[in-house]
Amino acid sequence: MGITGHRGLSAAVERLIRDALDAELQKYDMAELCGVSCIADGPDAWFAEAVLARGGRIEVVVPAEQYRDGLPASHHAAYDALLEQAVETHDTGIRESTSRAHMAGSEILVGLVDSLVAVWDGEPARGYGGTADVVGYARRMGVPVHVVWPEGATRS
Repeated sequence: MGITGHRGLSAAVERLIRDALDAELQKYDMAELCGVSCIADGPDAWFAEAVLARGGRIEVVVPAEQYRDGLPASHHAAYDALLEQAVETHDTGIRESTSRAHMAGSEILVGLVDSLVAVWDGEPARGYGGTADVVGYARRMGVPVHVVWPEGATRS
């Protein structure tokens, strides 16, 4: 199962999303579940943490060699810890962390999974490679998408 989702969500929305991801993961046998994530700050990392906390395993897609550098410094320790716990990593072969690299990483992710959880407000992407683009790509590829956007969740 893969994850895609909006970054930059408030602490209040984070709690709603974490609860919704927990509820989603309760439907699966964690001994058989492998979560696939780019482990960015926000839903990507929350999902990976939840999978690991329940005894599942994770694979990580690294969209670009410089990807970590583009993430908030406050997230680097969590990123490193999650990357260390990955049973496998996948990369795009792209050096610079651009929207093109991020979409390429998402395309690899979609190709690895049987289903995709999307923490998505249903709105169009704010830039190429955004959550809506990933959802659209997954649907075109025939990968089932489960949208998680709890009542009361908002994006700034």
